Amino acid sequence: MSSIEKIRETLKFCRMFASLSDNDLAPLCSLARLQTQERGTLLFSEGEAAEGFYVVAAGRVKIYKLSADGKERILHIVNSGDTFAEAAIFGDGRYPAFAETLSPAELVFLPGREFLDLLHNRSGIAINMIAGLSQFLRQFTHQIEELTFKDVPARLAGYLLKLKVDPDGSSQLPVSKSQLASNLGTVSETLSRSLRKLADEELIRVEGKRIEILDRELLEDMAQKTI
Repeated sequence: MSSIEKIRETLKFCRMFASLSDNDLAPLCSLARLQTQERGTLLFSEGEAAEGFYVVAAGRVKIYKLSADGKERILHIVNSGDTFAEAAIFGDGRYPAFAETLSPAELVFLPGREFLDLLHNRSGIAINMIAGLSQFLRQFTHQIEELTFKDVPARLAGYLLKLKVDPDGSSQLPVSKSQLASNLGTVSETLSRSLRKLADEELIRVEGKRIEILDRELLEDMAQKTI
């Protein structure tokens, strides 16, 4: 598959651009650039001038912030078909967080200035982008609610219920346990205790990064519990 074909396929199946016609996709494909990045590549830093935004064609990217003492707090994990950093090309034009690849990745980069020029001429693209940003805002609001009103076991239960189930009935954690702890707003020790708690109550079975849900109904009940 050529680069332009990969770009078109990625944009076509991205939620932000899914409803665009071929005529609207064509100018997007023309200005987009396909990037191949190794695992652990820092794509941008917090406060850096935003040159554009990305769509993940393959792989995973973590978006995170660093505290004053250097502790990492993962805001979210971006998977294939999702966009990130699009809000940075508006407002003050600076990236509000760090972005780093969690695996080898193929990324479609859309340069900010050219993209904004395109929005002025193609209102349909602008409307789709607003819809995509609104969906992201709802997801982010939900994350804040989870951190505010649920304890770590409840947040962990909700996360495990959303994992992709393999043919053998188990699921593979897509990130390390330390990264998962950060994503859930806790520390590794607390995450380990929460995993043991769920395992001791026979809700899940844990073997390394492999998780098997033993009692989905009770796990769903735990995921709904508030503080």
